[in-house]
Amino acid sequence: MIKVLIVDDSVFMRTVIRDMLSTDRSIEIVGTATNGIDALEKIRDLTPDLVTLDIEMPKMNGIEVLKELQPHKTRPKILVLSSLTSRDAEMTHEAIRLGADDFMLKPKDIPHVREISEELILKIKHIVSLKRVEKLNRKSGPSSAADRVVLIGSSAGGPPMLDTLLAELPADLPAGVVVTQHMPVGFTASLAERFNRITSLPVDETKNGDFVETGRILLSRAGVHTVISGDIRENGSKTGRIVHTTSPPLHGVRPAVDKTFESAAQVYGKNIVSVILSGMGHDAGAGALAIKQAGGVSLICDEKDCLVYGMARSAIQKNAVDKVLPLRKLAMEIERVIREMEGSHVRI
Repeated sequence: MIKVLIVDDSVFMRTVIRDMLSTDRSIEIVGTATNGIDALEKIRDLTPDLVTLDIEMPKMNGIEVLKELQPHKTRPKILVLSSLTSRDAEMTHEAIRLGADDFMLKPKDIPHVREISEELILKIKHIVSLKRVEKLNRKSGPSSAADRVVLIGSSAGGPPMLDTLLAELPADLPAGVVVTQHMPVGFTASLAERFNRITSLPVDETKNGDFVETGRILLSRAGVHTVISGDIRENGSKTGRIVHTTSPPLHGVRPAVDKTFESAAQVYGKNIVSVILSGMGHDAGAGALAIKQAGGVSLICDEKDCLVYGMARSAIQKNAVDKVLPLRKLAMEIERVIREMEGSHVRI
């Protein structure tokens, strides 16, 4: 049984969250709190396994709660529930830096709040199952241009799957990794911060002009498309380079997975492994086909491991899939295929 404390100053949100979580027998609501002061007292008295934490609250906000909890070695897992505003995006990033375990975005339209029920329950179970890992002290040294690349695309239900997949990629993976996750503007920096805790590879939100480097994960910045172009570094090595574009959304999203996949296919050719995880809509299907036609390898996750199967199905419908694998086997397959690739075939 997972003991949950709900912290939110809105009576409506406390009621809705309680109703959503009460549908799962493995979750017990041990209490609610209306502000940070109330929350700290109930965390001490009720010892919940997880706290859903609002950021903007009177008397003491969510950021101040996290600061109070920081010195404590034993504390509940914290899931920050954030609104879709630029201020909340900044505060969510600060919350992650202060030790919050994950975040989830509240729908901006109140009538749609209950639609996040399944995702919220899955996220809570996922967070509680994760071991708390301190940031690794990675060795800093000269980076090498990536002549092989792993491209990952996901949307709704994707972040918990990315936790699992990225954590299992080896530190010596001889490839660069680019992840494109559909997410509102301002929140991909927080996601990159989270991923840095769970993978042995360094993770950064993309910046315009970034090189694709071996042993580095880049997370596509929300609000722009991540296009990969061919480039030559100062030392003469060939690699991919990130170009941000503000061209119109594709499939209603920006960044679009198709933009990244299709552009990378022109640069890396057969030295690509693409992976499609959970997500609704048709994004990634055309990109997976471009990769397969360029000689790369296209993988998708098994439907039983996905919250939504629209993106993966779009690749299946285009006959653009080489293998369908369970989530837990994807990292091993990625490593196997990447190590078998010859490399050094980047097209300029």
